Amino acid sequence: MPHTPDFQLNDKRVINGWAFFDWANSAFALVITAAIFPAYYVAVTDEVVQVFGIEMSNSSLYAYAISAAYLLIALFSPLLSGIADYGGRRKFFLKFFTVLGSAACLSLYFFKGMDQLALGTIGFILAMAGFAGGLVFYNAFLPVIVTDDLYDRVSARGFSFGYIGSVILLVGNLVLIQFSDTFGFPDKGAATRFAFLTVGLWWIGFALIPFRRLPSDARQKGAPDLLARGFQELKKVWRVVKGESNIKSFLFSFFAYSAGVQTVLFLAATFAEKELAFGTAELILVVLILQIVAIAGAVAAARLSEWKGNKFALIILLLIWVGICLSGYLVHVKGQFYAIAAAVGLVMGGIQSMSRSTYSKLIPEGTKDPTSFFSFYDVLEKVAIILGTFTFGFIEQITGSMRSSLLVLGAFFIIGLLLLLRVKVRHARMEGAEK
Repeated sequence: MPHTPDFQLNDKRVINGWAFFDWANSAFALVITAAIFPAYYVAVTDEVVQVFGIEMSNSSLYAYAISAAYLLIALFSPLLSGIADYGGRRKFFLKFFTVLGSAACLSLYFFKGMDQLALGTIGFILAMAGFAGGLVFYNAFLPVIVTDDLYDRVSARGFSFGYIGSVILLVGNLVLIQFSDTFGFPDKGAATRFAFLTVGLWWIGFALIPFRRLPSDARQKGAPDLLARGFQELKKVWRVVKGESNIKSFLFSFFAYSAGVQTVLFLAATFAEKELAFGTAELILVVLILQIVAIAGAVAAARLSEWKGNKFALIILLLIWVGICLSGYLVHVKGQFYAIAAAVGLVMGGIQSMSRSTYSKLIPEGTKDPTSFFSFYDVLEKVAIILGTFTFGFIEQITGSMRSSLLVLGAFFIIGLLLLLRVKVRHARMEGAEK
């Protein structure tokens, strides 16, 4: 794997610096997309809004904003990652998307209600795009900074850093909002908007650590038209993927089960509120359970993989996901849902971490364009989110029940499991790696 001469593979300082990027941006994923912003958005906007002359509910507009952000990044990240590899600009684009996302997040402070509907919606879309776009280049650093025998453990470390950091900031913000008068805020709305500021500052502030520690870009001298070259890089990677049945089977499997994973994560709180009448405090507790248990899940998945291999670990995780969907269909008591939330947290961290490290092992050894390979991975996940959330909403619309939607999500996991059975994962090479 090519790397610049100013750093060594498996360097603890570089690894921890890489993991701190997850610590930085996961605060947005938890505080903005999962715990606080969705409820705030619905609370400060009219129940029915007009966009380009079309009437829709404010919750529908919020859902469309998520879809728009993922569609944008799905369209452009392959091109950007192809350019990043050829032009040696991996770190440049990591910084670009981080600044874009954190600045957009800061702008949400000025979103007070209907008068700033465009600001709030566009700011959220850009922040989501910055978050998703940065992950393309963050993931692509993994095979550049460590040998493949450490992929599982280092990948798990990144997810663990992210879960710990995001929970710390969420708890701090919840205290801030709950006791807003004590902290001098005129109301809870002002405290909530201040929470958006803390997320943006946390994001860009802690991202300075990986920016300093990750290897510098190795720029190509006299590079021709990078736009055209970016497309050429993508075509080259597609030719490799198309001819490699092993990696192609994994990507199709990943696409299928990601449609289930990401949809559950986005809509778990909505399901609890609508089907089980969870209150705000109870929903926050669900989110915290998911995050805290996910720390152990990521580490446990890595240990299981070291013992029995990546494929075995993923099979176990997918079987548990199928069980979660079936249990969700049957649950009618809040206490049972807390148990399901804990199970989701356990396999959420594990399957995300294990998928990333497994894919790293399937990329052809010695490739010069790891970012382009990860762009395929990332785009598939984004399209899977669009497919999964749309399917969930459509099934609910025609059946009138979110429970039926959970059964369909279970089918996504079963399809992913069947496709995974065809995949062969190579064993890691031991190259004097640190333990």
